[in-house]
Amino acid sequence: MSNLSVLDRRWVIKQANQASIESLCQKKNLNHLFSKILTSKGISESNYDNYIDPKIKNFLPNPFIFKDMEEAIRKIYFHIIGKNKITLYGDYDVDGASACAILSKYLKNLGVDHDIYIPDRVKDGYGPNIKAFEKIINNQSKLIIMLDCGTQSFDSIAYANQKEVDTIVIDHHKSIEIIPKAHAVINPNRFDEDGAYGYLCAAGLVFIFLVALNRHLINEKYFTKNNLIIPDLLDFLDIVMLGTVCDVVPLIELNRAFVKQGLKIMSKRKNLGLKTLSDMSEISYMPTSKDVGFKIGPKINAGGRIGQSDLGVNLLLSSEPEKAYLISKQLHDLNLKRRDIENKVLLDAIDKADKEKKNNIIVLHSNDWHEGIIGIIASRIVDLYNKPCIVISTQKDIAKGSARSVQGFDIGLAIIKAKQKNLIIKGGGHTMAGGFSIEVKNIDIFKFQINHLFNKIDTKLNNDLLIDLALSPQALDDNFIKYIEMLEPFGSSNKEPVLMLNNIEVIKANIVKKSHIKCFFKTIDRYIDVMSFNSVGKPIGEYLLNAKKSRFDVVCKASLNYWNNRQNLQLILLDLKVLN
Repeated sequence: MSNLSVLDRRWVIKQANQASIESLCQKKNLNHLFSKILTSKGISESNYDNYIDPKIKNFLPNPFIFKDMEEAIRKIYFHIIGKNKITLYGDYDVDGASACAILSKYLKNLGVDHDIYIPDRVKDGYGPNIKAFEKIINNQSKLIIMLDCGTQSFDSIAYANQKEVDTIVIDHHKSIEIIPKAHAVINPNRFDEDGAYGYLCAAGLVFIFLVALNRHLINEKYFTKNNLIIPDLLDFLDIVMLGTVCDVVPLIELNRAFVKQGLKIMSKRKNLGLKTLSDMSEISYMPTSKDVGFKIGPKINAGGRIGQSDLGVNLLLSSEPEKAYLISKQLHDLNLKRRDIENKVLLDAIDKADKEKKNNIIVLHSNDWHEGIIGIIASRIVDLYNKPCIVISTQKDIAKGSARSVQGFDIGLAIIKAKQKNLIIKGGGHTMAGGFSIEVKNIDIFKFQINHLFNKIDTKLNNDLLIDLALSPQALDDNFIKYIEMLEPFGSSNKEPVLMLNNIEVIKANIVKKSHIKCFFKTIDRYIDVMSFNSVGKPIGEYLLNAKKSRFDVVCKASLNYWNNRQNLQLILLDLKVLN
C-alpha cells in the first residue's frame, strides 16, 4: 500500500524527546500522554508555567523599546493638554475596530474630544487616503492617529503635514526601507526594528502604547490635577483579545497572555456590545478562542466586508442595550448574507484552483466575486491545497486582491516587492496575509512574477502532514478532554493537537449544510463526534459516505465543542488512509 493518504500527503509523526517527556512527568507531576503532547509543541519544564498560565506582566516589554514611542507619547500628550480634537483612523477589519475601540475608551475616560473614522472597503480601500484626510482636517482635527494602517501611507501623511496636522501611526504591517514622515511610526515590523515583537497585532500594540501613556500621565500628575480616576488597562483585555484572535497572529508569548487573560475578562460580560453579540451567537459559557474566531469575529468583520464599515467599532463602544442589540442583529444578518455569497464564490474558486494547483502560489481572479469576501476565499483555498493563495476581484478597472500564506513564505514581503516593481498600485501586509490593488491589465504578469519570486527565494513548501501524537481511540476519554482544555487558547502557532488514530470504524456519516460531513468514530465504549469540513464531492467525503464496513487510519485535530452547556470532544478530520 502507498505511504500517501487520500489527499496524497505523507504522514510524519513528530519525534518525541523522551528526556523532556520524563522531566515534565516528574517535575510537574503530569500524565505521560499530556507530557508527550506538550513536548510535541515545544513545551518543556522551563517554559511550562508561562505556557499553561501566561501572565501579561511576565511578557510585557518596556514600551519605549519601540522606535518613536517617546515621540508619540509627547505628541498625544501635547494635544490632550491643549484640548485639541483627535481622530482615530482605523482599518475596517476586527483588529482595526478593536484598536480604535481600546484607544477611544481610554480617551473617553480622559474626556478628550475625538472622532473615529473607519474607511469603506469599496469606496476608500485599505488605509488612509487624501480625500478622507481632507474631510477629517476640515472637521477641525489637529491629530490623526492611524491604527492597523498607515505604514505605507506616504501621500496621505504628506498631505496632513502640508496642512500642519500631526500624525501618529500604530501599525504592524511590514514596511519598505523608507518610513512615511509621520511624527511617530510605532511598528514592530518596520524595517529598522529587530522584529522581536513582530507577532503583535494593532490591538496589542495599542495596549502597550496605553501602558506608556498611562505612566506619562501619572508622572505628569494629570489624573490628580483633573480629578480623574486612573483607567484600569486590564479592563480593555477583552477587546485586545478579540483583535489578537481575529487577526490570526501567532498565539505565542505576550499574545497568548493577552488571549488567555482577555477571555477571562470577556466571560465577565462587562462590554455590552460583546455580551449582546455573544448572546446572539449562543455563547452562554466561558468563551474559547474558537468561539471568538468562528462566531464573534466573522460577525464583526461582516460590517467591513459587505455592510457598514463602522458597525464593529460602534458595537464595541456601545453603552445602550437597545443600540447594542440593533447593531448585533445587523451584523448577524450581514454575516448570514456574507456566508451565502462566500459559499457560491468558493465553489467557483475551487474549480479555478484545481486548474492552477501546479503553481507554487495559486492566483485566482474573477469579475463575479465580491471584494469583501476574497480574503476568506483565499484562506479556504490555502486550507485545501496547503499553498499560498491570492484571490482578486476584477469588478472594476482597478482590481482588489487579498492574499493568505502558509508557513515558510512571507506574503507581506512578496506584496511589498511587487509594489517596488510597479506590478501593483499599492498594498502591504504581514507574514501570513496581505492586500493590494492592481490594474486588471497587469494581473497576468503579476501572477507570473509572484511565482517567479517564490522560486527565486528557494522556498520549499512541505506537504507533509505533521502529527503530534499517535494513540488508540480508547485514550480519548474525559481526562483527554481536560488536557485539551489546558492547552487553550488555540490559534495561529498554537494549533489543536494533531492525532493519528489507527483502525477506525466510521458510522452514521451525514451531509451537513450541503458541504460538510458529520460522522462518528466507534470505540469500545463510546462514539466520538467527527466533522469533515468542505469534503462533500471530494475524495474524503466519498469514502466517509460510502464507508460501510471499511476501516481507516485517520489524522484529526482534537477540539472541544459545547452543546447544551456540556463540553464534548470533537475531532476535525484532516486526512485518512483506507485499510480495506
